[in-house]
Amino acid sequence: MANFQKLTPRSEDYSKWYNELVVKADLAEQSAVRGCMVIKPYGYAIWETIQSELDRRFKEQGVKNAYFPLLIPKSFLSREAEHVEGFAKECAVVTHHRLMNDPNGKGVVVDPNAKLEEELIIRPTSETIIWSTYKNWISSYRDLPILCNQWCNVMRWEMRTRLFLRTAEFLWQEGHTAHATKEEAEDYARNMLDVYADFAENVMAMPVIKGVKSPNERFAGALNTYCIEAMMQDGKALQAGTSHFLGQNFAKSFEVQFLSKENKYEYVWATSWGVSTRLMGALIMTHSDDNGLVLPPKLAPIQVVIVPIFKKEDDLALLMEKLNPIADNLKKMGIRVQVDTSDKATPGYKFADYELKGVPVRLAMGARDLQNGTIEIARRDTMTKETIAIEGIEDVIKNLLDEIQQNCFNKALAYRTANIKECDDYEVFKKEITKGGFLLCHWDGTPETEEKIKEETKATIRCIPLEALPGYKEEPGKCMVTGKPSAKRVVFAISY
Repeated sequence: MANFQKLTPRSEDYSKWYNELVVKADLAEQSAVRGCMVIKPYGYAIWETIQSELDRRFKEQGVKNAYFPLLIPKSFLSREAEHVEGFAKECAVVTHHRLMNDPNGKGVVVDPNAKLEEELIIRPTSETIIWSTYKNWISSYRDLPILCNQWCNVMRWEMRTRLFLRTAEFLWQEGHTAHATKEEAEDYARNMLDVYADFAENVMAMPVIKGVKSPNERFAGALNTYCIEAMMQDGKALQAGTSHFLGQNFAKSFEVQFLSKENKYEYVWATSWGVSTRLMGALIMTHSDDNGLVLPPKLAPIQVVIVPIFKKEDDLALLMEKLNPIADNLKKMGIRVQVDTSDKATPGYKFADYELKGVPVRLAMGARDLQNGTIEIARRDTMTKETIAIEGIEDVIKNLLDEIQQNCFNKALAYRTANIKECDDYEVFKKEITKGGFLLCHWDGTPETEEKIKEETKATIRCIPLEALPGYKEEPGKCMVTGKPSAKRVVFAISY
């Protein structure tokens, strides 16, 4: 059972609230390895649902899963200059392949005679190892496209970590595709962005802005990086997914060519795209409240919990005669149900536990309910409850889960809408950006201006929107900093 010391209110310390909630809701905890986390069973159950929902969507796009090595030869990272520059400071390096007993009897030490001829990098991302492999798979246009994805872990040596949001090791999926034409590759990168946006909004109930990154914010080695950006409850932005058009950079670095229909050798065009366990952080910070997690039903490991209220075993047996058929019927409808008949805690303690863990719907029945043919139904998103007739409860619950899912999205969308503003004056911008939220501003398109804004305010261009945001027009204007022409507004925010 959970620890019910109250969470720090979000209004008092949002960061502390988040850290406490991750631990108290049994999602994850710090590990013995600095910067790495242990994802606990309840947290991993949410990640598994994220995986299954995304995996199904990927396969609908023709993607097949594969697995590539964890270790990458150091020389591979040297082949794409921009790529290695982007990741060099985050790489963990394997230098030896064996341990030995310490001659002084102090445990084990690295065997100095077991040094590797070439150091190996624990993958920070897999473009290099995958494109060295694709060279063996591709010789003709008939071999294309290749649409591969892998679910795996990666290592990026982060100095300042926070559970789910930024850890040295994290779980993710990374898709890597190879195409015969530029148009096909870029279309596929955009298509996968749409897949991510659909998942974020319709499964996570998290509204996102689809956009393209500025050159300063692109993935190392990409020609274009497309992204979905979400607003958290503290007004900060969180990059929830990216899809990269890599052009021919990696194909040229690893000499991956194909014989075209015109009988000419050409370099392959590439994409890569990924989301990570950072989505767990996004889920928490989009919906949860001072009482604990609030989970959209589509991602909740337990969608409905049933709690019989009893004092004696005989009372429990009578209650379960009514409750077991309800649980069975809900399971047949594909609803994830848990029946809690334990006597280790009071009903009130159980209620608080399931509220903390964000279970969308709770059913409770006691002796009086049994006599009256009623049952208490509580919903987590609004913290409301009512007593209703037990007959037809299954259909009521099915409809209620749909309603909660939509309400989670509507609430998050209303918050985002209320915290997006246009801004044309840089001095006003400096004050407004500290309050959180997204500011839509004109920018002259230069990396120098972008860097100046970042240095002076800590705000970055989260994306250049691919489509007009509701209620805002895409109009040319003048950069708020330099006064130079600007084609349209971009999204600025302080981000995680």
